[in-house]
Amino acid sequence: MKVTIIGSGYVGLVTGACLAELGNSVFCLDVDEKKIALLNAGGVPIYEPGLKELIDRNRAAGRLTFSTDVAASVEHADVQFIAVGTPPDEDGSADLQYVLAAARNIGRHMTGFKVVVDKSTVPVGTGDRVAAAIREELAARGLEDLQFSVVSNPEFLKEGAAVEDFMRPDRIVLGCAPDVSGRHAQAIMRQLYSPFNRNHERTFYMDVRSAEFTKYAANSMLATRISFMNELANLADEVGADIELVRLGIGSDPRIGYSFLYAGAGYGGSCFPKDVQALMRTASAHGKPMRVLEAVEAVNDSQKQVLGRKVIARFGEDLSGRTFGIWGLAFKPNTDDMREAPARVLARELLSRGASLRVHDPVSMEEARRVLEMDLADLPGGMERVTFCNAQMDVLKDADALVIVTEWKVFRSPDFAQIRALLRTPVIFDGRNLYEPDAMAQAGIEYHAIGRSSVTR
Repeated sequence: MKVTIIGSGYVGLVTGACLAELGNSVFCLDVDEKKIALLNAGGVPIYEPGLKELIDRNRAAGRLTFSTDVAASVEHADVQFIAVGTPPDEDGSADLQYVLAAARNIGRHMTGFKVVVDKSTVPVGTGDRVAAAIREELAARGLEDLQFSVVSNPEFLKEGAAVEDFMRPDRIVLGCAPDVSGRHAQAIMRQLYSPFNRNHERTFYMDVRSAEFTKYAANSMLATRISFMNELANLADEVGADIELVRLGIGSDPRIGYSFLYAGAGYGGSCFPKDVQALMRTASAHGKPMRVLEAVEAVNDSQKQVLGRKVIARFGEDLSGRTFGIWGLAFKPNTDDMREAPARVLARELLSRGASLRVHDPVSMEEARRVLEMDLADLPGGMERVTFCNAQMDVLKDADALVIVTEWKVFRSPDFAQIRALLRTPVIFDGRNLYEPDAMAQAGIEYHAIGRSSVTR
């Protein structure tokens, strides 16, 4: 089949590359000329395991094209995926300007039936607005009778595992209109996704608004689990319990399970913070405030400060002359995404108190430098006190303590004897509970984790 992907960002690139891998002819559009030039030159604007290899293979095979030509993108395929960004607006609602601009471009150039697929994460009711935008453009061209159908097909991709999630989905959600055009669109989408349903049916068919709601509900539920576990972890610190043992005890209950049940330094990224805010905004607009999600957001904002508070409790309010090593800058492993990353909050807190930082991340060093330069622009001498280290052990040289913010696999089994020898004081603040307190005690390292109460010295 022929498919057009509008938007060559995270979701668009993964969707386009994976659909091309299945043998489809995929046209990826983006208005950013620099991004398209980079892609056509063999580069990839984001880091995602396996994505570059997928893009290279399918571009070489002629199944994947990158362009800024809007008219050509509409002409290429009857299936038009809208996969542009929906950043949070000032009030927390999703900004739909790019989604609606894409819809208008389809309306301006289409000459036959189109299936317009909302792949972007959008609020309930966006499908109606997309349809209205297309109809307005068709009316301006005197083509009111030209048929199309808007489908909601939310993505459920985890950064760091997006290619695997797309190629081996646990579910595919398709929201289609109940009219004749909607049934025709559903048949086309069923054919497109048929390779994923050979062993068993993974597709859930529903109306458009329910599909839109499903995406926000899923991310909000996961964010709730994370924030609740973090609240339990903070209480565990106070009462002398070990949250890791508690996690095992409650996760064994099949009604609860182990997924997204880890205490840590708070969630970040492009999805959970934005989607929680957008769902709260939708609820507020309908006079139905979501008090649970309000608490989820408040808990997460506070949790990003936990590591900083632990450092201050140990070394004092004034950190002048202190140096801290940081392992992990991206909001999660296997990505270079710094959006809403807890490391940003920690870095500002420590630097504002006079500390210097030595930092390392296996992938996100370039992006972290760019983001921190913006974050610290108003902090005199802030960036001058940040040293970016290419090797993780270089972070420890002349540092008073090590702070672990992101749970990269390479951080899980370090040489603790070397850590102890390199640090000025053998102290680790572990924001992801990577190590066991007993093992730290044996290594002679003072260990501060999240919800593990015992501090080993």
